[in-house]
Amino acid sequence: MGSASSAAVGAALLAVSCIAPPPPPGPSVTPATHTTESRRTGAAATSKTDDAPTAVGPWKKGQNPFIGVRFFSDPYSPARLQSVSLKDSEPPKAALFAKVADGGGADWIGEWSGNVENWVGKRVTLLHSKGALPIFIVYNVPKRDCGQYSTGGIEKGEAYKKWIAAFATGIGNRRAAVILEPDALGLLKKCLSEVDQKERLELLRFAVHSFASLGNTAVYIDAGNSDWIKAPEMAERLKGAGIDEADGFALNVSNYKTTESSIQFGKDLSNRLKGKHFVIDTSRNGKGPPDSCKDPEGESCWCNPPGRGLGVLPTAQTADPLVDAYLWLKKPGESDGACNGGPKAGSFWPEQALDLAKNAVF
Repeated sequence: MGSASSAAVGAALLAVSCIAPPPPPGPSVTPATHTTESRRTGAAATSKTDDAPTAVGPWKKGQNPFIGVRFFSDPYSPARLQSVSLKDSEPPKAALFAKVADGGGADWIGEWSGNVENWVGKRVTLLHSKGALPIFIVYNVPKRDCGQYSTGGIEKGEAYKKWIAAFATGIGNRRAAVILEPDALGLLKKCLSEVDQKERLELLRFAVHSFASLGNTAVYIDAGNSDWIKAPEMAERLKGAGIDEADGFALNVSNYKTTESSIQFGKDLSNRLKGKHFVIDTSRNGKGPPDSCKDPEGESCWCNPPGRGLGVLPTAQTADPLVDAYLWLKKPGESDGACNGGPKAGSFWPEQALDLAKNAVF
């Protein structure tokens, strides 16, 4: 399994959404740290040093979409609510939960999201009102996760296309970023027939085109992680999925691989893909994978391994010009599945959240 079951498969993920109840004044919005100039175009990036919301204006294709933006930290996330509730009774524990909450995390959108056009539309409106960039994980492809912990997805290809079209309509011409279908390419040949493999690539191409055509939405296709599918094979899968029209690819989603190994693998992929840029999920890679990890697809490597740590907070200031951003795509504290003592995939697990915070790199 490449993305640790990709962990966002229940309504529990949305139970603390800030769409339903109005958020209190001044929710936490984490500023993006960034370089002083765009690594793609050389355009100047305005430095943000205060906590006031900033306008989320149009984005020009070819520029790094994460420079100068803010990353949203949900005031109703489980970690934030835990931190608030323990502030007076257990301040040290409250501080640990605050660390988990501060990095925020992307919104995973799937069959649990209800009317996807409506939900996404409201979410974009909310985040833009806080000066933050919406980052969505598209996670509803047919035969998702090969029947493993995050099994599910929409049933038919045509229904998926309609769902994607509604998703894109919810965003409209407003600025956003989407990460397409964790594990869809990594598991391409694990459980799908040749006919289903062709359909999946066609559906991914449809999704890439649908979001890219919006004009202000940056699109990254999930490409697994540095210890899963070898670069030559993954590059071919990305080509079949429409990488030419996408803005880049995403690595280490829901996994624990180090940033260094992810950059090395990403550069290898980029060299095979006409210099495409990429993003890295750093939410839980502060200490890398467990030392006992031998088989990259074995559960001990990716399914709730103990003793891991939070990685660097979301930022566009990275160690390589090909890396557009380090992002928290997986929300730390959400279980990878019913393994190593964890609850079902996507459920908030306070013990894991505290473990990650205790071993954070910041």
